[in-house]
Amino acid sequence: MRRTKHKRSCISQRARVAGGILVAPGVRPGIQSVLVFEPSKRAAEVLNHAPTSGINTNHELVCRPFGAHFNSCVGYPQLAPGATLCRLLRRLVVAVLVGTLFAQLTGTLPGQTREAPNRSEASANATPLPQTSAPSRYFDQINGVTASDAVTYALAHNGELEAARKEIDAARALAKQARLRANPKLDIDGARQINGKDNTLGASAMLPLELGGRRAARVAVAERELQVREREVANRERLLAAEVRAKFGEGLAQALKLSFTDELVAANQQSFNLIAARVREGATPPLEQNMALVELNRLRSMRETAEGKLEVLMFELKNLIGMTPEELLRLRGDFSNLIDQLPPVADASEHALRERPDLQAFHAAENLATARIEQARAGGRLDASVSAGYERMNSSFSVFGVNEQGQLQPVQDVFHFLKFGISLDLPVRNKNQGAIEAAVAESEAARKRREFAELTVRREVAAAYAQYDRAVRAEEIFRVGVRDPAKANLDVVRQTYELGSKTLIDYIGEQRRFIELENDFIDAQLALYNARVDIARAAFSPELMKR
Repeated sequence: MRRTKHKRSCISQRARVAGGILVAPGVRPGIQSVLVFEPSKRAAEVLNHAPTSGINTNHELVCRPFGAHFNSCVGYPQLAPGATLCRLLRRLVVAVLVGTLFAQLTGTLPGQTREAPNRSEASANATPLPQTSAPSRYFDQINGVTASDAVTYALAHNGELEAARKEIDAARALAKQARLRANPKLDIDGARQINGKDNTLGASAMLPLELGGRRAARVAVAERELQVREREVANRERLLAAEVRAKFGEGLAQALKLSFTDELVAANQQSFNLIAARVREGATPPLEQNMALVELNRLRSMRETAEGKLEVLMFELKNLIGMTPEELLRLRGDFSNLIDQLPPVADASEHALRERPDLQAFHAAENLATARIEQARAGGRLDASVSAGYERMNSSFSVFGVNEQGQLQPVQDVFHFLKFGISLDLPVRNKNQGAIEAAVAESEAARKRREFAELTVRREVAAAYAQYDRAVRAEEIFRVGVRDPAKANLDVVRQTYELGSKTLIDYIGEQRRFIELENDFIDAQLALYNARVDIARAAFSPELMKR
């Protein structure tokens, strides 16, 4: 490529910075372009120095860069055909430089955790910016939070779960209220004659007896409602634990993808620095530098997208476990030890039918419906209440009588009465028939729901086991038959590219395939992890609620 100077006014344009490096050469404000591509002019020079007839090319007028193919060579008219010594010395210097840089590059491959070296100033078209290691913001394999820690925190701080526990307190208070007996009634009344002296003062009390098992039926209904609330909250805890573990797995997988992308960015940055050094030495066409820059910027764009997804997942996980967005949360763990010997499907199904809180809630709802039937029948039976009272009556007449001394006096006296009685509620017409029929229908509906829930539980356990079995097979095939060979293929293509047998396009294409396969492998591990979570959720395994 020929070094030229372009007009200053044409190259002064605003730059876009993506991921810490410039996306195009020579576009940073205040920095002038040094290398400008002029394909048409370069083609004209090649034509001027090439034979005008025939297909054969004069190889003495062609400079073949170090490690390049003939199809990537162009005419280099300023190189004299006899400059063999200079060319050999230059190739020797470039070979030493290439060997040193690639020795550093081979120590940093995707999947390793080696810190990237400082970027040299040899990158003329890339301006790296300081950047904080993203995995360290979300990963801490020493003091981080494991999935079990997240479940424990969520069970203690999740707002929806805390509200459900308050509903248990309300149901417990209603059960306490149902056990209380009916209060007696006290009536006090008085009367006075208008334009007279007669008056009456009385007091009476009434006590409901709640015959027919009314109180016992009311207590049974309240206690069954409390059991339903407790089982529903336990089921919410089960679902929350499974959801937290699933969200934790999504965040962990995205963090692994981000870490893998960071390693790729570091490796490609080193490769770009090497190619830029070779371009300065004239050993590599500048087109390869531009191709490497495009690939580096593409990886940096992928990294920003991956980190954005991870940030969203972390916010969702924080909200799920009851943390504020400002609180610090770092994950700890990996996808190892996912393959384990599980109990048979039949044993897991029996354990789920016996221990799952949602099925227990359906049983409690069925018992509640039965208790409401008894309550409706008790409401249709005979009921009674007893009463007792006292009345004082002061009565007189507008006539006079003779007393024992023979004197006249008004006819007047005070009378004292003691009253008692019983009040009966006779179920003659209304025997609560409609309420009884409704309660019986609700009981039958509750039984049907419970039977269908048992069938659903069996299906969920069987499906979870089938999904786990296929996920194990898929992950193992992907690891042994896809990922490891793909990584070996990438190493081979890289080494052959270093030796000049492959082009940069071949290496970039193979690297892109490896990136896609590595992300697919992480997705396969996540699918296996989710399959284990589904088994724990469906069978209500002890590891699900492990604290």
